[in-house]
Amino acid sequence: MRLFLDQMIREDVAEALRKLGHDVQRPAYLGLDRADDAHLLRQATNEGRMLITLDEDFGDWAVLPLASHCGVVRLKTHPTTSPNILSLLVPFLQRHGEDRIADHLVIVSPKRERWIRTG
Repeated sequence: MRLFLDQMIREDVAEALRKLGHDVQRPAYLGLDRADDAHLLRQATNEGRMLITLDEDFGDWAVLPLASHCGVVRLKTHPTTSPNILSLLVPFLQRHGEDRIADHLVIVSPKRERWIRTG
C-alpha cells in the first residue's frame, strides 16, 4: 500500500512497513516536518497515499474537515511506541485494502475499529 506517515510516527515504523512491501512516505523526506495537518493531508492525497496518524485532530470536523482522500487511519495506542503502533497498524493493513479505506477515517484501537465515511 501507498502510505504517508504523520511526522509523529518514527522512522523505524517506516522501515518496518517498507520491509513488508509498503511504499512509505514521511513529511521529513519532503521538508514538511513542521507542516500543519491540512497540508499533510493534501500532500498525502496529491500523492495517492493513505495518511497514518496518531493525531486526534483528524476526526474533529471543526478543526480539519475531511473531503475526498485516500483514507486516514488514526491509531489510538498508549504508549505510542513503535512496537505498539506496528501491532495495531500491520494487522489492520493486512485485513483491509486501499479501496475500502479511501474516503474513510478509521480509528483503530487495540479493541476496536471505528469507520467513518468522510468523502
